[in-house]
Amino acid sequence: MRRYLFPLVLGIAGVALLASLGFWQLRRMEEKRLYLDAIEARIADAPMALPDQPTAEANKFQAVVVEGAFTGEYLEVLAGQRGTSPGVLIVEAFALPDGRRILVERGFLAEADRDTARSVTTARVEGTLHWPDEADAFTPPPDPKSGLWFARDVPAMAAALGTEPTLIVARTPTGDGIAPVPVDTSAIANNHLGYAIQWFLLAASWAGMTVFLLWRIRARTH
Repeated sequence: MRRYLFPLVLGIAGVALLASLGFWQLRRMEEKRLYLDAIEARIADAPMALPDQPTAEANKFQAVVVEGAFTGEYLEVLAGQRGTSPGVLIVEAFALPDGRRILVERGFLAEADRDTARSVTTARVEGTLHWPDEADAFTPPPDPKSGLWFARDVPAMAAALGTEPTLIVARTPTGDGIAPVPVDTSAIANNHLGYAIQWFLLAASWAGMTVFLLWRIRARTH
């Protein structure tokens, strides 16, 4: 009996550990689902007035509405849309009546339409406050020839256009043929079910190997 004890304890401990990781992933899956539901609800809320000092911690994904004027100062971020040609996202400076200047991501413009003249006009913009987490140490700087940016970096774009680091992503058209690209949760993955299945399969494999080892030990003793 003594020869069975160590592999049996090791097998039970391994299965318990791997299964516990699977159940943890299931809990994380539910937590992520609730988190995504909360984000979707916040995005779909009736738009509120722009806060005086919005922050990513307090106001990310908040639906807002502003009135003011596009200034004609804009940046282009390399982008693509499914079913269309490559193009750019238009991020433009927006002046509010109280003198504040913020950023508005107006939406997507196909490559062929980049040279189309855009009007400097007053507008009412409904959208979502957003601080995209796209730029990292490997993101190249804006191309000096084309002016293209390769990621949305709110502080850097605000510095380039002389605005506060506040970005509203429009969810309704703002004119000039620019198609809005509203914020949603499609880019936030919830892969925890797949991870849970992997851990449970590993637990089952560990249990199978333990049973096989015990069988081999028994076979040697007979």
